[in-house]
Parts: sequence; structure tokens; C-alpha cells
Amino acid sequence: MRTRLLRSLVLAVIPAFLSFTLATDPSFAQKKKPPPTGTAKGGDKGKGGKEADIELDDPKAGDPKAAGPKDTGVTPTAGQMTEAAATAKRAFNKGDWENAALGLYKVYKGETQDDEGNKQLAQFDLAIALYNKKYYQAAYGIFSEIAEKPSHLKFNQTLLWLAKLATELPEPADIVERIGRYNEAQINQFKNENQIELYWQLNYLLGRYKYRNRQYDDAIRLFTNVSKQSKYYIKSQFFTGISYVQLRKSVPAVKGFQNIVQAIDDGVEGVDDDARMRDLAYLSMARTYYSASVILDPETNTPKIDQNRLSAAVKYWNKIDVASEYWLDGLFEESWAYFMAGDYAHALGNIHTIQAPYFPNSYYPEAEILRAVIYFSNCQYDDAGTIVAKFQKKYQPIFDALKKKLDSFKGENQEEAFYKFLKDVRDNKADLPASIKTVVTNALSDRQLLRHIKYVELLDEEAKRFQKAKPDFVNSALGNDVKDALQLARDIAVRNAGQLARERYQRNIDELNEHLRDGVKIQIDITAAQRGQLDAALAGTKVDAVESERNRVKPDEEHLLWPFDGEYWRDELGFYRQSITTKCAR
Repeated sequence: MRTRLLRSLVLAVIPAFLSFTLATDPSFAQKKKPPPTGTAKGGDKGKGGKEADIELDDPKAGDPKAAGPKDTGVTPTAGQMTEAAATAKRAFNKGDWENAALGLYKVYKGETQDDEGNKQLAQFDLAIALYNKKYYQAAYGIFSEIAEKPSHLKFNQTLLWLAKLATELPEPADIVERIGRYNEAQINQFKNENQIELYWQLNYLLGRYKYRNRQYDDAIRLFTNVSKQSKYYIKSQFFTGISYVQLRKSVPAVKGFQNIVQAIDDGVEGVDDDARMRDLAYLSMARTYYSASVILDPETNTPKIDQNRLSAAVKYWNKIDVASEYWLDGLFEESWAYFMAGDYAHALGNIHTIQAPYFPNSYYPEAEILRAVIYFSNCQYDDAGTIVAKFQKKYQPIFDALKKKLDSFKGENQEEAFYKFLKDVRDNKADLPASIKTVVTNALSDRQLLRHIKYVELLDEEAKRFQKAKPDFVNSALGNDVKDALQLARDIAVRNAGQLARERYQRNIDELNEHLRDGVKIQIDITAAQRGQLDAALAGTKVDAVESERNRVKPDEEHLLWPFDGEYWRDELGFYRQSITTKCAR
């Protein structure tokens, strides 16, 4: 196998998933600062091995839920409650949530002259009453304040309600951050037969918090506590895998992903889409092996290839079902692996499949860069130059149009405007030139962004339910607080969604710009090669006749060699091969 690379050229265009930390499904991913080595985009699609984070939650800077009264560190004592407090408590015990909430609010705010202990008890019961009224965001705000005060009389009990809220509010509500205020000992209080599912859920949520904060060993230990009987098992194994990837431990990482496939085969509960999760696990295993197969020599800065790991990566890419949303991503990423192995016939065949008319919404500009590199390495300089010229002609206008659209959102406080744009894109109402409509739709359609939209819509639904409450409740001091809390949460959610969407859009532009620069670099090397001025490091990596023979397609007893005449056959997708003959001098 050929393992030498066109150093100055190829290192410039090698895909981001080489330094892969892992592409994940945005169903689980959390947004955080990029790790030192980046990660391929996955649920956020992982197209073309593009760099992305494991995106799932967004830590909310300045989140009002994180603020609250400072903890004095002294746990108060609850004495005899006032009659007003007792009346509110009786309403609470009877399930009269509206009157209970109004009375408890007065106790909590000190209007009844109750002591600090009873005020804290009233605060906790008030949050429960609001939860039972299905004012989840309002309840969350109060439980969040309690979670900030370890000395609160109901600090430990609040953990249960945060877990309940985690099933009612989507990930952008950032309940994981509140769970992070607790430790494993406090979670262990639920390790009993009656609350074991809660115990597993909290281990998963606290593990997510540890993962977010790069405490990968702690995260793995917590994820390991989640039993295969739990509906959180698959998610825990997924994050176990990517935690090991972050630690550069490919063997246990792959084991975590294999556990997902095995659990699905065994019929484990808690998986919304078995086929999708299985394919995502295969994709993750392929990327893990691929990342581990390429090692940069620190002295020469050239990659060395572990052929066994590279073969394992190809094996798992090939396991992805042809009907899967991840199939094209895997097919393209696999073409890079074939290129690294010197199997240009497979690499070009995969690219040929990706460009079939059956996939009108596919977007893989990097595929043309890879094609150009393959032709260059075989000294087919004219063809390589033609590929680059066509690439520039097609994608430079797309880049300009993408940038022009983004520039229309220049200035401060544009997050809400970009959120509206995000919704318009989702609803196919955005005012976009036809040339970039597919590109923008792909960039702004991952599950993480859709969950942000869902969170805003959930807050709007809660606000509508609130407006239908009795006037005495709506117009009360408590009602005003609920209304303000909902509005503030919505403002923050819209801002966060708009900011994330804008980052996604900007990243898409940056990646395309990088590919355009790669095209220019290739053109420079082509010119140098044609003038006989090729750098010695590049000249020494030309494909010789022996290697070229290996890239001649040879049919076996199960295959026929059939020239491509412009017509694609659907049942041949993924099986195309393209012979390429070197023109390099002996």
C-alpha cells in the first residue's frame, strides 16, 4: 500500500476528522469550547469530515437561572408557621395548586413574617405547585435558585425535581448545569429499588456535566453506573465513547460504540430510532479508527499510516446502511481513507457516487479538492487543473453569496434577527438565492438547532397557558414574576439560538473559504510541476507504474466492467470504481 503523501499539498487539504475527536449526533451533543484537536461534524452531519464540536447543550453565560441569593452556608430551622403559611400549605396538600402557589409566594417573599426556614420550605413547595400547573420554566427558575444554595433545607430534594424537569424541557434549557451543583454522594441517595431509574438518569446527567467541563475520567465513571436496563444506557455509552476519544484512547472508545450496537440488537429500551443510532455508532467507530490510523511524525511533519486501523475504519463505514442519513457522509469520509491507502480507484468511485443526481441536496465541495489531489499525484496535471478551475468557478460565487447574506446581519444585537432567519430556513420561507439555498439549509438544519427552536416554541406555549389562567393569578405579584421569568427565558433562548445558528453559518463559510484556498495551492503546485520546478518532497511522492497498476479496475467473477455513459444506476451506488493511470515518468 502506498503511504507516502504529497506533503506540502496534502497536509493543507487533509480533512479535519484526521485530528478527530468525534462527530456526534446533535441529539446528544453539547456545545463547548473546541478541544485541542477538534471533531468531525456529525449530527451535525460530519459532512466532508468538517470540523465541529460535540454539540449538545449551550452553557448560558449570564443565564438568570444561575443567579440568586448568595448561600450563607448556614442551614436555617423552620419554626411554627403563621396561619397564612398554614393555609397555603393546606391548599398545597389538597392539590389546589393555584391558590397554594399564591399563598406560598407570599410566604417565600416574606410578606407573612414567617422565619427563614419556613420561607425556604414555601419556596420549594411553590416550585412544585408551578410544576404541577405545567409552568415548567417558572418552576425551573425557582428550583435553580435552590440548587445554588447547598445549605437550603430542600437542596437535596430539589435534585429529584431537576431530573423531572429534564424530561419536560429540552436540552437548551441547560438543566445539566444545575445538576452539576450536586455530587455523586447526593446522587447515591436514589440508589434503591424504588428509585433506581432516577439514579441512572442522574448519573447520566451529572456525567454530561463532567464531560462538558472536560472531566472525562469522572464522566466515564458516571456513565458506567448507568445500567443496560435504563433508557439512558445508549446515551451513556455514546458519551463514554466520545469521552475516551477525548482522552485519545481509541480501544475503549470503540468498545463504547460497540456496546450501543449490541444493546440495540438485544432490544434495549430508550432508543427513538434504532437504525439511526446503529449507523451513528458505526460512523463513530469508523472515525475513531481513522483518527487513530494517522499519526504525524513530529520530525518530518508527515503522516504515517497504520494499515490495520485504516482497514477497520473502512469496515465500519461500509456497515452504514445505504438508506441512512449518514451514508453519504461515511462514503465521502471513506474516500479519504482510500486515498490515504493509495486506493485511488475506490476513492474516485465514492466521489462519483456522491455526485449522483439521486442526491440533489448533497454538499461536498471538498470532494473536488480530493479529486484534484489524486489526479495531481498521478501527474495528470491538465486534468487536475481543469478540476480546480471548475471548482473555483462553481464555488466562488457560492462563497460570495453566502458572505453577502451574512453581511446583511452585521451590527450588534442581531441574534434575534438571525433566529427569525433560522426559523424561515426551517419553514422554507427564507429569502435566499437559489445558488445557496441547499447550502444554507444543510448548515442550519441539524438537530441541535432544531432543539433550540423547539425550546423557544415550548416557552411560547407555556406563556399561552399562563394567559389562560384565572385573572387573579395572572395579575398577581406571582403572576408578574412568572410572566417576567418566561419573557426573560425566551429572550435568552432566542439569543442563544440565533448566536448558535450564526456560528454554524460562519463555520460553513470558513470551511468553503479554506477549500477555495486549497484549490489555489493545488493550482500553484500544478504550475510548478508543469515547469519542472516541483519541490523535491512532492516530486518524490509521484505514483509509479507499479502503484498505478494497482489502481486499474479489474472485475472478478461477481462483477463486470461497464463504461460509464452518463447514466447512474441506483443499485450500483457505492460500488462505482474509476481507474486512473499515472503519467509520472519512470
